Amino acid sequence: MGKTAFIFPGQGAQVCGMRQDFYEQTKTGREIFDRASGLLGFSMPELCFEKNDRLDITEYTQAAMVTTSVAMLRVMEEQGYRADVAAGLSLGEYCALAAAGVMSDEDAIRTVRERGILMQEAVPAGVGGMSAVLGMNAEEINAVVDPIANVQVANYNCPGQIVISGLKEAVEEASEKLKEAGARRVIPLNVSGPFHSYLLEEAGRKLGGFLDQIEICRPQIPYVANVTAQYVTEAAEVKPLLIRQVSSSVRWQQSVEMMIADGVDRFVEIGPGKTLSGFVKKINRQVTVLNVEKLEDLEKLGA
Repeated sequence: MGKTAFIFPGQGAQVCGMRQDFYEQTKTGREIFDRASGLLGFSMPELCFEKNDRLDITEYTQAAMVTTSVAMLRVMEEQGYRADVAAGLSLGEYCALAAAGVMSDEDAIRTVRERGILMQEAVPAGVGGMSAVLGMNAEEINAVVDPIANVQVANYNCPGQIVISGLKEAVEEASEKLKEAGARRVIPLNVSGPFHSYLLEEAGRKLGGFLDQIEICRPQIPYVANVTAQYVTEAAEVKPLLIRQVSSSVRWQQSVEMMIADGVDRFVEIGPGKTLSGFVKKINRQVTVLNVEKLEDLEKLGA
């Protein structure tokens, strides 16, 4: 019998109205959204379900995404669905922490609210940038990017899709050189900062200070750290990895490959969109990939 992984999307998957059915039709879902409102001092249902300008602003996006995915997770668990391992892309790692019992739901939501504020404040708007590089492998991209100052690989998403991040001018220079070197396309991303780059190292250090007041527990199931693409099984490993994660590359492809090598043959994406499902299918077409976006999607999971 193979293993099941619950996987959680990151920033960029948010959409107005996301998972409103979990809020309106389940007691557990409603409680988690309302608890987040009490913790953060603003209405989480209003942020997630009503048209507004805040949902795409990092300091709000992160708390909204984690609240949404954690609410879905707890409803699923209540109905008997369980994972053997957990993982999340970037921000989604905090949902994996909650799934693994490393942080309480409340602490995960409070931490990503602080993380979002720190990341928003780290670099003035317009100074940094990110671009997705299509049609080149990691070695080819690193050969072009490494000699250029102030830009680095931010995300190893899947074969043929890697994201670079850094100072805007450096990202633009790297983008031109990558096209010359054979990239099929280089697409600038509509993001509010140069995430997972050295420019956020100070934000990571400040996050470490906030994490000092958060109770970190030993994982009840293994979760995969973005920074190492390895399982975390001890509480002492968690905080240093979360500090590094803010400014380090997200090794998503390597994380999925490691889980498959460990016997995971079923991936369930929990949260808005199907981004991670698409990545997993490009990494390995033999595994089963399911995604839960709506309450009715739980029926396709089976027992």
